[in-house]
Amino acid sequence: MKSTSIPNQTNTASVLNLTLLIPMLAAIVAITPLAIDMYLPAMATLASSFDSSITTVQQSLSLYLAGYALGMLTFGPIADRIGRRPLVIIGLSGFMLVSLALAFVTNVEVFLGLRFLQAFIGAAATVVVPGYIKEIYGDNTAKGMSYVSLIMMLAPLLAPSVGSLILEFGEWHLIFFILAFYALFLLSLVVLKLKMPSDRDQGSRSQKSFFGAYAVVFTKPGVKLHIASGVMTSFAFFCYLTASPFVYMEVFGLDKSLFAILFSTNVGALMAANIINSRIVVKYGSRRMLKAATILATLAGLALLSVNLLELSFHYTVAMLIPFMGFLGIMSVNADAIVLMKFQQETGTATAVIGTLRFGCGALAGPLLALFYTGTAVPFSALMLGAVCLVGLFQFFAHQAQN
Repeated sequence: MKSTSIPNQTNTASVLNLTLLIPMLAAIVAITPLAIDMYLPAMATLASSFDSSITTVQQSLSLYLAGYALGMLTFGPIADRIGRRPLVIIGLSGFMLVSLALAFVTNVEVFLGLRFLQAFIGAAATVVVPGYIKEIYGDNTAKGMSYVSLIMMLAPLLAPSVGSLILEFGEWHLIFFILAFYALFLLSLVVLKLKMPSDRDQGSRSQKSFFGAYAVVFTKPGVKLHIASGVMTSFAFFCYLTASPFVYMEVFGLDKSLFAILFSTNVGALMAANIINSRIVVKYGSRRMLKAATILATLAGLALLSVNLLELSFHYTVAMLIPFMGFLGIMSVNADAIVLMKFQQETGTATAVIGTLRFGCGALAGPLLALFYTGTAVPFSALMLGAVCLVGLFQFFAHQAQN
C-alpha cells in the first residue's frame, strides 16, 4: 500500500510533540532488553550471593521470557478493551516495584519468582506501543516502527556494558535499583505527557471478550501468513543471537573483544536498515519492502551458507552477515506493520500474538542448533537461510491469496 502522508500525525502533534513521543515509546519497549541484558555480567556474583549455582541463576532468563510471553497474552486483549494508557501506567508501576523488590532479595527461589513477575507485569506497558505507533503513523506504520526499533536497539547494545560499569561502583543490587529508577522516570513522563486521542475515545476500543479478541485476530483474512513471516524472521534473529558467540569464538577462534566488535557491527547493520526503511517505505509501501528485502536476504543467506561450506575465513562470514542482518530488520518491521494495519481495535491482541509466537519460535533456535551441531558454522547458516526461504514461501502464498 502506497501512501505519501501520515494522516494522523498532524492531529497527534498538537497533543504531544513527536520528538518526545517516539523516543518515549522506544524507551518503554526497551525495558525488556534492559531487564534481560543489564544483569548478565552479574550472574556469577548473583550465584555467589545466593550461595547457588550459576546454572540456577541462568534459569531466570528463561523464566523472564516465559513471564513476558504470558504477560503479552494476558494484557493485549485487556488493553484493547480498557485503553492503552492505563496499561502503560500499570506496567511501569509494577515493573518499578518488582525491580525494587529484586534489589532486596536474599535467596535464589524468590529471585526467580520475582524475575517472572517483573517480566509479566512489564509486558502490560510494552504490548500497547505498536498500537500507539499505528495511531500516529496510520498507513505508514512501518515508518514509525522503524524509528522505534532504531532507538530500541541501543538497549541490548549498551545494556551489558552498563551492567558491567554499575558493578564497578556497587553490588548487583544497584542494577535493579537503576531499573526501578528508569521505570519511575518513564512513568513520570507517561503521566505528564502521554495523552493521545485514543486514550479519551471510548469508541476506538474493542468490545470483544478476552477470547473473542483472539478469535478476531486468528480468523482475520490475510493475516496468518504475514504473522508467520514475522515469526520466521524472529527465528533467524534468535539463531544469530544463540550461535554467534560459538561461531565467532569457537569455530573461528576469535577473542571476546573482537566478538564484541563484530556483534556491534551487526547491530549497526540493523540500525542502518531501519533508517533506510523509515526513509523509503512511505514511497514503496510495506509489501514491496518486505518482498524486496526477502529476495535480497535469500541471496545473502545463500552466500553465507556457501562461504561456510567452502570453509573460508571469518572475514567472508562477517561480510555476508552484515547485509543479511540488515535485510532481516527490514523484513521484520514491515511484516509486523502489515499485520497491524489489518486491525482497528485489536492491535494489542495482535501484538500479543506476534510477540508470543516470536519468542516461542525463537526459543526453538537453541535446541535445533544443538540437534544439527557439526562444530562448524554450517548449521547456523543453513537454519537462517531456511527461515528466510520460508518467509518467501509465505509471501508467495499471501500474494496468491490476495489475487
